Amino acid sequence: MKVAIVGATGLVGTKMLQVLEERNFPVTELIPVASAASVGKEIIFKGKAYKVQSMDDAIAQKPEIAIFSAGGDTSKEFAPKFAAAGTRVIDNSSAWRMDAEVPLVVPEVNPDSITASNYIIANPNCSTIQMVVALKPLHDNFHIKRVVVSTYQSITGTGQKAVAQMAAERKGDTVEMVYPHKIDQNVLPHIDVFLDNGYTKEEMKMVNETKKIMQDNSIAVTATTVRVPTTGGHSESINVQFEKEFDIENIKQILSMAPGITLQDDVANNIYPMPIWSHDKDDVFVGRLRRDESQPCTLNMWVVSDNLRKGAATNAVQIAELLLQKGFVKA
Repeated sequence: MKVAIVGATGLVGTKMLQVLEERNFPVTELIPVASAASVGKEIIFKGKAYKVQSMDDAIAQKPEIAIFSAGGDTSKEFAPKFAAAGTRVIDNSSAWRMDAEVPLVVPEVNPDSITASNYIIANPNCSTIQMVVALKPLHDNFHIKRVVVSTYQSITGTGQKAVAQMAAERKGDTVEMVYPHKIDQNVLPHIDVFLDNGYTKEEMKMVNETKKIMQDNSIAVTATTVRVPTTGGHSESINVQFEKEFDIENIKQILSMAPGITLQDDVANNIYPMPIWSHDKDDVFVGRLRRDESQPCTLNMWVVSDNLRKGAATNAVQIAELLLQKGFVKA
């Protein structure tokens, strides 16, 4: 199977190559794609060297799958060209997520949303992915009315330049500023651009994507997204109100049996999810489960996941695996 990775030299693209190899996805020919400045450079995959290619050369080879992590403008321009060549595109940008004709997929949540006619499939926002993985089994049992989420998001979600900014700040060096303020020893309640309603695009992504993935517009969602000086993963404080009453032990049982979730909820032994534990793992970690004592049918939970893996690369590769399982691509 020919597989193209568009944006192969970036943080997420590099992680995609790692995950493809770890999960032994049946790649017979890798087509790494990056900007013109990177064309000709070598990428090592499964011990073999592959030269980075241009977008046009990659399209001409008609790969079975192209996984994009190269920004919305690139996806808007080139995803339809790959699709026209018969390639199934899995796009990690926000370009197609809210397109009514494009499925927005988290395999543990809505695998049936992909059909044979879908040649462009959207990978959701990292912070949305981990939240809906944790919420879906609870929604199935108790039906969610409202979600209030505050995030604590790793600088790796911004990319390599953000990692460089924090490293330079810690050394006292000068560097290109990716954020409007210092990030080391700081917290920025500002991810993506501010919109007219006072929320950021990141916050509204969580609102709108959750409804689409869960296939339920009745779920009320409000979000505050925050950048913190960590590199291991994203953390979320989630307050969720259900229509039905629940028992905490039942919640724990449901979550412990749900696909893609690791329950870490033993506060007597100081065991709860943390980015340092989630780093380079694929699961969504859930803990600090407790009843909201201020109103009925409401739960507080703490959810952590590696944003480069489950929040991006692993989810995309899982979508590719779904395409294979459904017979939409052939190995």
